[in-house]
Amino acid sequence: MRAAIFAVMIFAGIGVWMWAGATPDTGRANGKEAFPKPAVDEGPATGTANARETAVLAGGCFWGVQAVFAHVKGVLSSTSGYAGGEAGTATYEQVSTGATGHAESVQVRFDPAQITYGQILMIYFAVAHNPTELNRQGPDYGTQYRSEIFYGSPEQKKIAEAYIAQLDTAKIYGGKIVTRVEPLRGFYAAEGYHQDYLKHHPYEPYIVMNDQPKLANLEKEFPSWYRK
Repeated sequence: MRAAIFAVMIFAGIGVWMWAGATPDTGRANGKEAFPKPAVDEGPATGTANARETAVLAGGCFWGVQAVFAHVKGVLSSTSGYAGGEAGTATYEQVSTGATGHAESVQVRFDPAQITYGQILMIYFAVAHNPTELNRQGPDYGTQYRSEIFYGSPEQKKIAEAYIAQLDTAKIYGGKIVTRVEPLRGFYAAEGYHQDYLKHHPYEPYIVMNDQPKLANLEKEFPSWYRK
């Protein structure tokens, strides 16, 4: 879907300057208010120099989500890929049909001594995507662009569900959060050309319009978490 939209807009003669002037809809009722910290979270790890945790998150096109977490302190790696379907259908061409059960997802490996799972979710909800858009994200439509948290443990499930309830109760968004919370059955890394896509294509019109603003918002809202 995004490839078709991109091509149509380019051939229609819409310039990069028009893309750059737009701002993605975050869905927030009041973007000027500080985003709430999760009331339920794991405690920061101590005495675990080699500790590693993993979060798998879907929030529309994985290019932007991956780029956001690549700029978060405490994140060791962020990998674009597919989750929710079977290994045999985890290719971009197949996932793009919307018929595989997969969502474009990002595997975030992080150091729990520096950042908690709840804080990862805070950034995911605040700047990485709009959780009120059902089976779409910005210009991209289809179940492969859905908002979903794939939990790897009962604790992650508890934290995710509690945080969604907290944000809904506080009416942080103009609409209801539609993010699904489901167990992780497997994560499959995407093709190499999708990895670090924003880093390699910073001036591509789709990136300028949809993803560069996320990095700007990350730095603005969470300066202590932001890294260049």
